[in-house]
Amino acid sequence: MLDTRGFDLWADGYDASVGLSDEKNTYPFAGYKKVLGNIFRKIMEKQNAVVLDIGFGTGTLTSKLYEYGCTVYGQDFSQKMIESAMEKMPGAHLYQGDFSQGLVEPLNRQSYDFIVATYSLHHLTDGQKIAFLRTLLDRLKVGGRILIGDIAFATREELEKCRLAAGEEWDEEEIYFVADEWKDVFLSLYFEPVSHCADILTLAP
Repeated sequence: MLDTRGFDLWADGYDASVGLSDEKNTYPFAGYKKVLGNIFRKIMEKQNAVVLDIGFGTGTLTSKLYEYGCTVYGQDFSQKMIESAMEKMPGAHLYQGDFSQGLVEPLNRQSYDFIVATYSLHHLTDGQKIAFLRTLLDRLKVGGRILIGDIAFATREELEKCRLAAGEEWDEEEIYFVADEWKDVFLSLYFEPVSHCADILTLAP
């Protein structure tokens, strides 16, 4: 269950806690920098791209996109995260909203070259993910793509292996992508493994 208070409390230490997990190559953020770096490079292939970031947090990725000329839109659950991100991107169009309820109306009136979701969609059930992604596909410009960087696994067996290794660190409330269980849902969905617990998923209309 999404709870804005928890995200607000985590905002101050978010980047540090993510970085520690990434450096140690442990669940849940092993491969985090590679995920963001690879997504950044994909978006940089298009000059002055219009980007929507779903659950942008403190703006780690989107602030770099903003710096390199992208027009940035975003929706996040936490007002404190938004305030932190706005310090880095004063000209961005950032809105507070629970994306389990869809996009806020101002964002639903725009169209985008890229829609990005990094480490955010695991807060949705698989059914919610499917419904939300279908609405996001309608917001893409011609040739646009959805880029998802998240905790994800090729098979249910790989997920279970990671869960056992993580022990008490495993978050039972989060619901992760499993490639084998998605290949028939969106035929254009492409999985790109980054670490033992992270993938980049690309989706096009």
